[in-house]
Order: sequence, then C-alpha cells, then structure tokens
Amino acid sequence: MADIIIAFPKLDDAKNLRKLLIRNGYDVNMVCSSGAQVIDGVNRLDGGIVISGYRFSDMYYREINEYLPKGFQMLLLATPGKLAECDVRSLVSLAMPFKMQDLLNTLGMMMAQHNRWNKRHKGRPGVRSENDRRAIAAAKGLLMERNKMTEDEAHKYIQKLSMDSSTNMVETAEMILELNGKEWDR
Repeated sequence: MADIIIAFPKLDDAKNLRKLLIRNGYDVNMVCSSGAQVIDGVNRLDGGIVISGYRFSDMYYREINEYLPKGFQMLLLATPGKLAECDVRSLVSLAMPFKMQDLLNTLGMMMAQHNRWNKRHKGRPGVRSENDRRAIAAAKGLLMERNKMTEDEAHKYIQKLSMDSSTNMVETAEMILELNGKEWDR
C-alpha cells in the first residue's frame, strides 16, 4: 500500500482527515501543517500520495507538487472556486466539501495507479557488476566461437534463452558456460 501524507494549514483538519482514513482502512504515515514538512516527509519515503490543502504558511500546493519526487501523486482538496484557478493537469483534485465516499473512491483509484506504477518500476534491473558482465561476455564469446554468431546475435540468443527459462541473463550466461565446460572468474 502507498504511503499517505496529509497536509493542511490547520493541523486539526489534517488530524480529523487522518482519523477518517484510518477508520476506513488506510495507513497514514504523516500529518503536516507546512509545505516544508511535506517536502521533508516525501524525501524520506519511497512513494505514495500527498493529500494537500490549497495554501500553507510557507508555500502553495503548486510548489509542493513541483518538489514531489517520482512515485508520489498529489490529491488537492480545495473549494470549487480555488480549483477553478488551479492548473490541475498534473494532479488529482476533489472539491470541498466532499462526500466521504467520493474521497475514498478517489483515493482507491490513486492507490491502484500507484501500485501499477510501483510494479512497473520496482523490477527495473540495476547496474551489472563486473563479474556479471564478464560472465555474459564469456558466454557471448563462446557462442560466437562455436556457433559462428555475431556479438549481437549471441546477445539476442542469451536474452531469448533467459526469457524462455524465466531467469536473468547472468544466470543464463553462467548456465551456457557450465554446460560447455567453461570456467570463468567469479
């Protein structure tokens, strides 16, 4: 589940909203009354949703939204008059006063979107270690030598084999080397 930060200029309003969300099964990580607190909070978390009011003593919602790192979304709660003035293309907004069910539905939609984003970006491969690169290069070299493949063909072959066997490229390269009796430095 995504981390939730509630930010309103009046701390009591934020605490009341937190109670309502907790009663409806959401975990609220942080309650803030200034933009600086929100920015500090989002920099300590990996991603989530910021439920925000329109204006704080130190900044407007727009500035907070610009500072949000990737993986965070903003839900702006404001009066219809304020929302008419806002550029709400990069965030989700809900006019106040709102029905609790509208807030829960909006939050549920944002949670689902966050979870989809998280799944897509969580499994991204990182930088390969030197040993991993050597194993892949050795397997490519073996395929190029024995099967008269180009480097590109050998790379594509290892990629396809790894996808077909549901393993990563390093494991597949190691398997190719082991099956052919080749040793490599780990």
